[in-house]
Amino acid sequence: MHILFIVPYPIDKAPSQRFRFEQYFSSLQKKGITVTVKPFLSNEIWDILYLPGRFPRKALAIIGGLFKRFFLLFTLKKYDFIFIHREATPIGPAFFEYFAARWLKKKIIYDFDDAIWIPNYSEANSFFSFLKGYSNVKHICKWVYKISCGNEYLCDYARQFNKNVVYNPTTIDTENYHNKVKNQDTDNFVIGWTGSHSTIRYIEEVIPVLSELEEKYTFQFMVISDLKPTYNLKSLVYHKWNKHSEIEDLLKFNIGIMPLKDDKWANGKCGFKALQYMALGIPALVSPVGVNTRIVDDKINGFICTSPEDWKNAIEAIMKDKSLNKEIAKNTRIKIENHYSVKSNTANFIDLFS
Repeated sequence: MHILFIVPYPIDKAPSQRFRFEQYFSSLQKKGITVTVKPFLSNEIWDILYLPGRFPRKALAIIGGLFKRFFLLFTLKKYDFIFIHREATPIGPAFFEYFAARWLKKKIIYDFDDAIWIPNYSEANSFFSFLKGYSNVKHICKWVYKISCGNEYLCDYARQFNKNVVYNPTTIDTENYHNKVKNQDTDNFVIGWTGSHSTIRYIEEVIPVLSELEEKYTFQFMVISDLKPTYNLKSLVYHKWNKHSEIEDLLKFNIGIMPLKDDKWANGKCGFKALQYMALGIPALVSPVGVNTRIVDDKINGFICTSPEDWKNAIEAIMKDKSLNKEIAKNTRIKIENHYSVKSNTANFIDLFS
């Protein structure tokens, strides 16, 4: 079997790719399956993608990518399956998906882990936003052979257009990558958050809570991201995200937070922050939005926080009671290994190609 992976970003760069399918490549290859990956963007463009300006360079990269996708259509005969993550092209009509599915009759697995039919774009690339084909998603769902979604909210959307929909959760490699457990016996207490520039706005919900807690307790609020936040907190510590130090940086957290607003876009999120925290033995404090309530069992392996008072009470309870933190931390990794690990989901992923 020969599978072509059509992806937006270079290999080993974007979390959505790393934790949805890249970590299954070795399992596919062990079964004698050949994997070919064709990113839309080069490493060079990825490095400037979310920087402001540089429109001519970005525009040339997009035009070049469109031409590459067009010529790729003439090579599809040799592939048994085509796995498309999010979209084949970031702008314009879904010409690649249409011709591959309708004219060439290729078996396409269409994968997404966000509510990508809802307009959402970075400020750095707002110049190109009017070219985004958000309505393409429903059409692609109709054309393809099978759809792979990261949570049930996304599955429900896809089922409006295609009956062949598979729940394929974002997963954690607990054996080779997230293979350490946080030592909760630390003198200092660290509340942590990790994420990209696109989700950092959700932290704003807990800033007043952290500001109030600063008056009573000594702790650090550590943010790991690609952009430095500007919140006025004396506890704030910033670490620039780095793949090579990602695990060691996360292991500095005693608890990890994942606040979200209850809107359509947030409901499409796949709980990746909570998964990362819990895989490392770090209790997750999350908003009751989307898949979060499926991942986190309240007061067992984390806390569900609905209001500012909930956030305050949960953080304060764990800060004041180290034994409570240890007890909850003990349960976190068990949940991930049983339900959200690469090992537990490998058979489900490989079955997509059947």
